[in-house]
Amino acid sequence: MDTLVRQFERTVFNAAYRMLGNADEASDVTQTVFLKVFENIRRFDPDFRLFSWVYRIAVNEAINQLNRRKRFAPNADLPCESEVPEDTVSTSQLCSEVQAVLMELQPDHRAVIVLRYFTECSYEEIGKVLELPEKTVKSRLFTARQQMKGRLLRHGILSA
Repeated sequence: MDTLVRQFERTVFNAAYRMLGNADEASDVTQTVFLKVFENIRRFDPDFRLFSWVYRIAVNEAINQLNRRKRFAPNADLPCESEVPEDTVSTSQLCSEVQAVLMELQPDHRAVIVLRYFTECSYEEIGKVLELPEKTVKSRLFTARQQMKGRLLRHGILSA
């Protein structure tokens, strides 16, 4: 089980963080995910990828956490790496602004963005994780990208 946690912990946390925008909640979700994986490992079908199964649990837990919230407020303290030290402040600001815009999306749209661009899943993998047909993944991703673009333009983060 330690190997499984080491293999997926960072990416599960990152996906949860992108979905929730809060490090404490992402940490709680990550712990819950691995408890559920441990409790349900006998139910895992080896004909499928372990990655997809673990990510499905992670996305569900993040969505459950979002549903438990009394109110919705983005947290803009997303850490972001910059290769050039002089750019740290502006890059960090940009990352925070993009995360805030991401948090404005509905959870199902946010999930496809996070899985595609932050965990670099293929359309097929996203479909397996979210239990959606590949066509639905593509459609949802198109809509989510359009919404992101519109919001980034409105916030002045992106120029026309």
